[in-house]
Amino acid sequence: MFKLPPERQALVDRVRALASERFAPRAGRYDRAAAFPVEDFEDLSREGLLAAAVPAGYGGLGLGPRGGDALTLWMMTKELAKADLSLARCWEGHANSMVLLDAMADLAQKERWFDGVVRRGEKWVAWSGEPQSPAPGEKARFGTHVERAPGGWVVDGSKVFSTSAGGVEWAILLVNSAGPGGARHAQGSPEALLLLACELGDRSVTFDGSWWDPVGMRATVSHLVKFDRTFIPEENLIGAPGQYLREGWQTAFTPHYASSFLGAAEAAYDYAIECIASQGKGGDPYVQQRVARMAVNLDTAQLWLRHVASLWDGARHAEAQLAGIRARHVIEHLAAETVDHAIRACGARSLIRPSPVERILRDLTFYLRHDNDDQLLSTIGKSVLGQVFDPSFYKP
Repeated sequence: MFKLPPERQALVDRVRALASERFAPRAGRYDRAAAFPVEDFEDLSREGLLAAAVPAGYGGLGLGPRGGDALTLWMMTKELAKADLSLARCWEGHANSMVLLDAMADLAQKERWFDGVVRRGEKWVAWSGEPQSPAPGEKARFGTHVERAPGGWVVDGSKVFSTSAGGVEWAILLVNSAGPGGARHAQGSPEALLLLACELGDRSVTFDGSWWDPVGMRATVSHLVKFDRTFIPEENLIGAPGQYLREGWQTAFTPHYASSFLGAAEAAYDYAIECIASQGKGGDPYVQQRVARMAVNLDTAQLWLRHVASLWDGARHAEAQLAGIRARHVIEHLAAETVDHAIRACGARSLIRPSPVERILRDLTFYLRHDNDDQLLSTIGKSVLGQVFDPSFYKP
């Protein structure tokens, strides 16, 4: 029903084949070990897919909200999420970092960093989160402190919920010269926000996974990362101070998260259809209703993503930002409801390994907490009422 142009659909089909044949069989192992999906990213690199959001002029596929084709990127992410939601989250971090570099890096930076992705398979992530409380077991001061130094900056302190920690080569650090908080929790002027590219092989950067034992999204290895006066050279400053917030780049990633929610829901739906057929439940009118609700939910989510993508691709950015928030809210509830219908239709066996639904439920429940839906919905209300609102981080 929802087909892309043939050459773009072929890309999504390639990802779907990789996801079903290789990534899905590995997902349970990575989940139980709470380990970064190394083999999956090696496969993505060999297939040239790590450069999906790298501009075509630098050897990439040119996908995403900057390249005029957001939907293909989001549909690739959806296929990864059907296999493993944790993998999709790590992939999102990399792809979104490419979007940021395309939008904000200078020519020399693009040539240097995109070449690393295209030719050497280097992986990226962006870290902002510095919650206003310490991570479990963290007794010293928390968050990052950044200060000017000859030829660059010195970053000291920590970040938490750092997706892909230890699994990638580069991180875009969103740090604030006014004090701890990154972008999401910062209290100072937007102009104090800096984006610094950090090479994670630096000895002053260490990873602490001792507290990372969550119920879901375990393979995102979102550890505590410590910076012991890490030096970031001048040439690694990305864009101008405050540019990330002024131009609202976080809003380009909001619907990307929703595409992962949709992928998880589709995986639960596929399992349910197979389960219902194998158990001969197709004649049960209550099961029929649950199947109908799942199917309509998935179609609705697809339509929302297509709508938001068309706005980004048409450079209607203000409309895209607002529509993306709405899509994120709607798809969260559609996905959670679809997983619940799948479980109710299939029964308790669907929550026993090796059923993937057991992991899908845990992962989706955890990932949906990435943003506070109450605050997100309030933000939508403010936009309708003509009040001041924050489209990026839904601050009160």
